[in-house]
Amino acid sequence: MSKIIGIDVGGSTTKIVGYDQKELFSPLLVKANDPVSSVYGAFGRFLNENKLKLHDIDRIMITGVGSTFIEEKIFGIPTYKVDEFLAIGMGGLFLSKLERAIIVSMGTGTAYVMANKDKAYHLGGTGVGGGTLLGLSSRMLNIRNFNDIIDMAKGGDLRHVDLTIADISHNNVGELTGDATASNFGKMIDRATNADIALGIINLVFQTIGMMAVFASRNEKVKDVVLTGNLANVPQARKIFDELTKLFGVDFHIPDHAEFATAAGAAMVIPGSKTREI
Repeated sequence: MSKIIGIDVGGSTTKIVGYDQKELFSPLLVKANDPVSSVYGAFGRFLNENKLKLHDIDRIMITGVGSTFIEEKIFGIPTYKVDEFLAIGMGGLFLSKLERAIIVSMGTGTAYVMANKDKAYHLGGTGVGGGTLLGLSSRMLNIRNFNDIIDMAKGGDLRHVDLTIADISHNNVGELTGDATASNFGKMIDRATNADIALGIINLVFQTIGMMAVFASRNEKVKDVVLTGNLANVPQARKIFDELTKLFGVDFHIPDHAEFATAAGAAMVIPGSKTREI
């Protein structure tokens, strides 16, 4: 059976996955500033690593902000552009094995999509995301490498940078317990280390993303939230979202291959009204 390729062209990375008989295979990520080069480079590498020929590919489904630069078939293979929010929604549901959920795509910024079986629509978004994390780390810590920021934060202590409910009240405030954040970077003691600041930046980004997901879940009356995109792999994320689950009862899911959710969703979409053939 011929295989389908899903490609998600982002601002700085391109993700590509294979889809065959309702199974994903060989997810691959390529970093490049030029979207056209990254698409062709990723596709060529994908074929080479999987020992595939052009005639083995039935169609290519492409999505993401960088897909606007692709205006012709890739190597003559039928190529379709997929609505990005539909791809986010379908990919999030597929990876999480849920039928209905809010899918959060955490990239440079963050998008929120309501997905229900084979339908999805955009709820909104925030400019807070990976770009925020990198920008603040560059300015405050002179650190520009994503992995360096994560490693530095492993020794951090939020009590040195964030103001908590316990800092300002002897009692819980409504449903907020004493260790809940009252103000990100609202404390910043003099002996705060770079590790503390790095963790504070990560906490600020994920708490902002998580709280907007909580508001969206209440509005849409759905309990499950699926976290996707590159930021889903940040090791500190799980603890932050677990704390939000305890406070607000929203179930946050981080599925395997979460960074490839949009590419996977694009591959699953059947050409039709939400796609455009190039």
